[in-house]
Amino acid sequence: MSHTGKSPQATRWMRNWLVLVGLLVYAMILIGGATRLTDSGLSITEWDPIKGALPPLSDASWASLFAKYQQTAEYKLQNSGMSLGDFQQIFWWEWSHRLFGRLIGLVAMGGLAIFAIRGWLTRGLATKFVILILLGGLQGAIGWWMVSSGIGETTRVDVAPYRLATHFMLALLIIAYTCWLWLDLGGKSRPVVAPAIRTVAVVLLGLIFLQMAAGALVAGLDAGRTYNDWPLMAGEFVPHGYLGEGLGLRSLFEGRATTQFNHRMLAYAIWALSLGAAWAFRSTPLKGAFAGLAVLVSLQACWGILTLMNAAPMNLALLHQAIGVIVTLAAVRLVWLTRRPA
Repeated sequence: MSHTGKSPQATRWMRNWLVLVGLLVYAMILIGGATRLTDSGLSITEWDPIKGALPPLSDASWASLFAKYQQTAEYKLQNSGMSLGDFQQIFWWEWSHRLFGRLIGLVAMGGLAIFAIRGWLTRGLATKFVILILLGGLQGAIGWWMVSSGIGETTRVDVAPYRLATHFMLALLIIAYTCWLWLDLGGKSRPVVAPAIRTVAVVLLGLIFLQMAAGALVAGLDAGRTYNDWPLMAGEFVPHGYLGEGLGLRSLFEGRATTQFNHRMLAYAIWALSLGAAWAFRSTPLKGAFAGLAVLVSLQACWGILTLMNAAPMNLALLHQAIGVIVTLAAVRLVWLTRRPA
């Protein structure tokens, strides 16, 4: 019998479903990154879960949508004079992003329904899958909350960085939770490890999550397109006016220099800790997992430096984000491996 108490076939189907959901969420994260990098997120000014699934089908529909976009601060302050053709380019990014979200919801709810009908779900497993779907629903609501920050009576030409970071981190939590459920269903045996190993694994995962949030703030502020020298920032280790942008302590979340500096320092800390852990635990049963994470962190750090020095063009920035998600999942797996099943 499988980990679920049902047939191996049932477990295999549920794990495949989780892989599909995870891949869709991964793609969604990258589409979201492209939507941000192309400044497309405010092109659709309304949230209509049903009718919004259909694209504009007539010239009148396009004209109406464009007129609504022309009322935004982004258009008035940044894109004044934009042609309908240019608007259509950014519209398709945002429309695809929202359509993909709907697709993920259908796949998630459809799978849960099929598993329930076939009697494959224990109460505990059903609860975990429902939590996954509820997180997805919450993500849709937070997505609109994020977009709404740039619509209406505002001078914002982008969505609020705090809301962008919240939206991104929930997506990361969803894919991490999906990975954890997939690992749980695999029934793989886990070695007994020392408490120190468990502690280091958790610290690494926590720092990586914090770093991904810091990266989201950098992205939301377009801070990666400033201070493009390395290893210094405009010739200084700590940039001039680290807390002096008229923001005080808010610079930690709203200052371009501050958020980029913090992102760099966290990267160095994670890089050093991952390499140190790989060396320290090289003779333990988890030596491969620690070494793999150290390699991924090293790749991500080097790619981050390359992205920064090229002022974060879309192709490099998206790959930086893509590798970051993989690093996070490797850290999730490492923590899972240190946990003895209940």
